[in-house]
Amino acid sequence: MKSCWIQSETKGTSFLFRDVPEPQPKAGEIVVRVRAASLNRGELLAQSAHYKADAPRPAGGDAAGEVHAVGEGVTGFRSGDRVMGRGQGCFAEYAALRAEQVVPVPERLSWEQAAAVPLAYVTVYEMLFPYGKLKAGETLLVTGASSGVGVGCIQTGKAIGAKVIATSRSANKLAKLKAAGLDLGIESRDGKFADKVLEATGGEGANLGINLVGGSIFPELVRSLANKGRLAIVGSLDGAKEGMLDLSAVHAKRLQIYGVSNARMSPADRAEAMRGFARDMLPMFADGRIVPLVDKVFAFDELPAAKAYVEGDAQVGKVVVRL
Repeated sequence: MKSCWIQSETKGTSFLFRDVPEPQPKAGEIVVRVRAASLNRGELLAQSAHYKADAPRPAGGDAAGEVHAVGEGVTGFRSGDRVMGRGQGCFAEYAALRAEQVVPVPERLSWEQAAAVPLAYVTVYEMLFPYGKLKAGETLLVTGASSGVGVGCIQTGKAIGAKVIATSRSANKLAKLKAAGLDLGIESRDGKFADKVLEATGGEGANLGINLVGGSIFPELVRSLANKGRLAIVGSLDGAKEGMLDLSAVHAKRLQIYGVSNARMSPADRAEAMRGFARDMLPMFADGRIVPLVDKVFAFDELPAAKAYVEGDAQVGKVVVRL
């Protein structure tokens, strides 16, 4: 079968196409006939040890397709079911995924929309629900909001009744995000946005901040938060792994700061996150409260072009390849 592998280089990563045997399901696995798969910036940038691949390895972290075969002990799925899930090696005609990382595809979603969901929106779930404890009536601040996770935060925040503020260096991207439910967009070419957040919230600040940018905006995020505010650290698009931290502000405002990453999740942690997503967020896709925003779709053999497009930071939402 056709598959695509990834390897780390001095600067960034590169793709390699290979013909490999079709996977056979092990106990607890589902083999999916992949119809679409999404590109995820973390894997492409390979900025952390979790993603670095000095030797080529199967690429692609999530996909949507039909159940092709099930392994021993798998229940609740049968051949032909429309599913989406996350796991290694999804840039291929067939992918073997752990059954606990697979959920049904809501009828209203296309293959491309479904492929945009698993990694991005499970991350959104963890940031906003068990850790962020976002509630209706609170204010959510999303920085670097045009990514798939950023758009997912905006959509989910609106779906549960929060006010959503987002920052971006691009006025054009902010205009597009209005259609995803954004209440207020702040153009932040100079990295400054705290004053506008405080103004928009009557001086109170945001209850939950999402840092998808990195260390360069850490001080502004801390300044933007309300008393008992929470701050999620997710990405580092700016490459800055360190940021200035005003300990007096953290102390005085009783802030909570946490990270969300797949790097050190145990299989049990991953299973718990997917169960929570299926319980708390999947119904929002089923009834149309959340519609995945797919920026652009490429053919499978155009994966290098899709990678270049993502690395060019042009997208608003997810970039997907169709098989």
